[in-house]
Amino acid sequence: MATLSDIAVSAAINCLSAVLFLVAFAILRLQPLNDRVYFPKWYLKGIRDSPTSSGTYVKKFVNLDAKMYLKFLNWMPAALRMPEPELIEHAGLDSAVYIRIYLLGLKIFCPITLLSFAVLVPVNYTGDHFEVMKTNMKDLTFSDIDKLSISNIAPGSSRLYAHIVMAYVFTFWTCFALYREYMIVAKMRLHFIANERRRPDQFTVLVRNVPPDVDESVSEHVEHFFCVNHPDHYLTHQVVYDANTLADMVVVKKSLQNWLTYYTNKYERHPNKRPTTKAGFWGLWGKHVDAIDFYTEQIETLSKEEEAERERVLNDPSCIMPAAFVSFRSRWGAAVCAQTDQSHNPTKWLTEWAPEPRDIYWDNLAIPYVELNLRRLLMAVALFGLTFCFMVPIAFVQTLANLEGIQKVFPFLRPLIEMGSVKSVLQGYLPGIILKIFLILLPTIIMFMSKIEGFTAHSSLETRSAGKYHLFLLVNVFLGSIITGTALQQLKEFMNQSPAEIPKTVGVSIPMKATFFITYVMVDGWSGVAAEILRLVPLIVFHLKNAFLVKTEKDREEAMDAGSLTWAVSEPRIQLYFLLGLLYSTVTPILLPFIVIFFAFAFLVFRHQIINVYDQKYESSAAFWPDVHRQIIIGLMISQFLFLGLLNTKKATNANYCLIPLPILTFWFFRFCKGRFEAQFKRFPLEDAMKKDTLERATEPNLNIKLYLQDAYVHPVFKGSMEFERPVVVDEEENSPLVATKRSIHHREGKKVIQQGSSEDITETPKGGSVAGPSARHW
Repeated sequence: MATLSDIAVSAAINCLSAVLFLVAFAILRLQPLNDRVYFPKWYLKGIRDSPTSSGTYVKKFVNLDAKMYLKFLNWMPAALRMPEPELIEHAGLDSAVYIRIYLLGLKIFCPITLLSFAVLVPVNYTGDHFEVMKTNMKDLTFSDIDKLSISNIAPGSSRLYAHIVMAYVFTFWTCFALYREYMIVAKMRLHFIANERRRPDQFTVLVRNVPPDVDESVSEHVEHFFCVNHPDHYLTHQVVYDANTLADMVVVKKSLQNWLTYYTNKYERHPNKRPTTKAGFWGLWGKHVDAIDFYTEQIETLSKEEEAERERVLNDPSCIMPAAFVSFRSRWGAAVCAQTDQSHNPTKWLTEWAPEPRDIYWDNLAIPYVELNLRRLLMAVALFGLTFCFMVPIAFVQTLANLEGIQKVFPFLRPLIEMGSVKSVLQGYLPGIILKIFLILLPTIIMFMSKIEGFTAHSSLETRSAGKYHLFLLVNVFLGSIITGTALQQLKEFMNQSPAEIPKTVGVSIPMKATFFITYVMVDGWSGVAAEILRLVPLIVFHLKNAFLVKTEKDREEAMDAGSLTWAVSEPRIQLYFLLGLLYSTVTPILLPFIVIFFAFAFLVFRHQIINVYDQKYESSAAFWPDVHRQIIIGLMISQFLFLGLLNTKKATNANYCLIPLPILTFWFFRFCKGRFEAQFKRFPLEDAMKKDTLERATEPNLNIKLYLQDAYVHPVFKGSMEFERPVVVDEEENSPLVATKRSIHHREGKKVIQQGSSEDITETPKGGSVAGPSARHW
């Protein structure tokens, strides 16, 4: 078992790693080349053959100013200097609220840490339970750190009431901080929406599962349905095409065009020699051909195929999906449609707020709605299998974190393990590194699974992936580490004692896993956050791309894109630290300072990254906050149930009764906050929508909203290309709630149709024509 000296050595190693990362960051510090693009300092100055998009010439190596690198922490005050309103204006509300998650961690755990060390640490340390147990359990392993935990309190001791009282105090303080933060974020969201500039998604609704109609196309069916049911507010619509094959062609053509540009520029620099390439895969094999002629021919051939595919998509009814983006004249009309049922059949005409255009994941729009439930069932099964298969590497990591258990099973390794330096490294650094390596590819796998599920927005994909990753970390990294670690740590006790005694051993050992989680927080938290500000991996990837893949200045600009916050990875990791802090606050308080340091350091680093590095790709107006709140509540309740089970092993029956109301009160608090705030994150208040519409009509009376919206939700492969079919709405239909349908036209032409309404459904229009009333169709 790790001792205080082992933890100190591990902390020193991780602190040294973090300092080295910060010094390296000072040497390769990111400086703004223009308002958007950031380059490493050693890539800034000098002259290169061709300019970047901003007109600044750069080359790889420069003379370094040694004095600048002595101030490797001068970025911290700059990161704190920008006020929050300016931060929201600069990076968006999503980024600003993401930073507040770390701030919330500080608000919760700073007071909890002070109270724990003032009350619980003295109570635990003055207990003598381990000395008594040592005489009865010869193989029991414990350290000085374990003496600071609740495990050092004897069963049935009155000292346990101190832990129960503090559990109530910590829970009430956590709920108070959560309520205040929920209220603050809700106000920030409403203020942000009220002052937000005009965006297409404010007027647009995504309609799914449009029912088929034998007489009308999907586009006509959508138009008539909304002209009838939203006559005063419907404006226009855009049907959804299955253009995934066409999109793949566009990507391939873009790559070929890029190669043609590269070889054309190369020929212009050296006109005496025509560039050549190999005709095989990626130019790696095949006969040598003239590069310019080869890629020109490839582009011409692909252009013809692309044109044929575009014609097929536009004219083949099977390529039109039963879905459409429907736009309205006002935000109020869009809010009414998005937040109400459109049909008595709850599976038809499903409406939801349309994502903003840059947030749309176009590939999934082509998935038939009926497939979605099947896809999500299959991915749930796959997630279940992935989660439990990962128990194997978790068990391997725990063998490294419990070296005494290995010595018991494999005594021939004792001389190697007992070497001081080897033991400190194995226990203090290696387990966290190995676990981190196992977790590197997991977010990519989970994101791929979420894409298969069929979500239509990048924000939904990231939120769903974050939920999966949070579940994975909860089951494997947290519960898996406790269960496998307990089994390995007390292996002989598990094998020799009766099944009735095993829960007691587990209850004693759970607090003793704090040493593993301390090293995990240091490796993943401290060193991981320091590595985040250095961004060494993206820097290496950029230079690899620049050396092997970049052919044009556009390629270089894309390679320099720093990307956005990896929400699907970062947020679940934060939730794990919330869970660890809430659980061990009453069990092993020595963990809390490490949690506080993580939140403080991460707050500084990510504030700097959001201001200077990341460029958020979409804006959801902090719609993710209810998920953040719910997951913290889940962590709080898990900590309460585990603490309740731990007290049960302490034979504190009367004390257990005192603790039972705590999870009930916590759940009530969750339901209260859900009813109080969640609607503000799911719906757009009609009052606010009307205010924005009224203000816009007053300030911009000549605004042509139809012209503003007509191309907003056109598939990217159609933009800038040939004209495609648009829904045509004549003025009479726009101004009249009575809309002619093809079925009524067929009836007037004498064709056989099904009689859908009574004679009252045929109404005379002011111009003398007859049109079908709303009851003339079964929607």
